[in-house]
Amino acid sequence: MRIHYFLGKFPLGQVFTTAGALEAISEEERISALTRHIGGDWGEVCDEDKAANDEALKSGGRLLSAYRTTAGVRFWIITEYDRSYTTFLLPEEY
Repeated sequence: MRIHYFLGKFPLGQVFTTAGALEAISEEERISALTRHIGGDWGEVCDEDKAANDEALKSGGRLLSAYRTTAGVRFWIITEYDRSYTTFLLPEEY
């Protein structure tokens, strides 16, 4: 049996980081961004994506957040529709 613990608006499932994101984003920045993500602070996404995320919280659906590192590197966090996993990635890795 798998138990998901979360302290936010939704479960994260398993959390993965792509090779590019692992190299570009510090652990502290990943933790900070993940805290924002599970709290519903979607970061630098357009208003349409924010609305889609808010709807996905109610009806199920993929969640996308976008942030920047202190060095200015843009990255995404995507939680899949079924909340089975969450991935950190750079946009060019999508």
